[in-house]
Amino acid sequence: MNPRNQVLISVAELANLIRTQEPVTILDVRWRLDRSDGHSAYLRGHLPGAVYVSLEDELSDHTVAGRGRHPLPSGRSLQVAARRWGIRQDGLVVAYDDWERAGSARAWWLLTAAGIENVRILDGGLTAWQSAQQPLETGAVVPRSGDVAVRHDDLSAGRRSTLTAQQCGTGNVTLLDARAPERFRGEVEPVDPVAGHIPGAISLPSATVLACDGTFLDDDALAQVLSGRSIDRDGAVGAYCGSGITAAVIVAALAALGCQAALYPGSWSEWSSDPTRPVGRGAGVS
Repeated sequence: MNPRNQVLISVAELANLIRTQEPVTILDVRWRLDRSDGHSAYLRGHLPGAVYVSLEDELSDHTVAGRGRHPLPSGRSLQVAARRWGIRQDGLVVAYDDWERAGSARAWWLLTAAGIENVRILDGGLTAWQSAQQPLETGAVVPRSGDVAVRHDDLSAGRRSTLTAQQCGTGNVTLLDARAPERFRGEVEPVDPVAGHIPGAISLPSATVLACDGTFLDDDALAQVLSGRSIDRDGAVGAYCGSGITAAVIVAALAALGCQAALYPGSWSEWSSDPTRPVGRGAGVS
């Protein structure tokens, strides 16, 4: 299968699955920095059969200390949630969101890291679905319980590569910073207490890998973006952001290109919490 088809699904493909009543679990993962709870918006209108997923409560474990603002959940807790969402063993799962693929990429990364393989991101998200004049439903959906088994309890040691703070500081990995350029440069920091970036990182805002309509760039366009920043996609590549969420968009884009990038789950919020770690500021590679 083409790598892109292992990561993404189009609106037309998903609409056909729904129309023909093929088994698919649809996850509504609406989240953004300024509106972390998307449940009320979900109730007002969501894809047919979609189940709401809370990124804050179900795709993060805030009881974990020292691992950034959105620590990874355990495999045990993810399995409980996944079964509640109705995910079946070997069944197709499609995640979507309404903001720059952040929520859906987080769900895709976690589920695939947990060993659940048949997971896709809806390319273009909710906006693409509505632009295609596809139907929405209102109210909550309570699916039949799933039976999926999560194979890894420590998701940082699961099926997807991750980086620790120590590994990020070695210089052996090309680090991509998925935050906005002004945060990378250290000009502003609206969330974390310290402004700047991990020394040696390259600025690659997550929106850069998306087209103007919110779909992922095609292979040629993404390859041009990478080459324009002198990023060797065949080398060791890692991605981070503020707390490991939008960096998953970069990881997903590279996976669609056939490249496996590691995620630094704690990201800048973990890195900057230790005053002994160096801080880079300014444009470009520091």
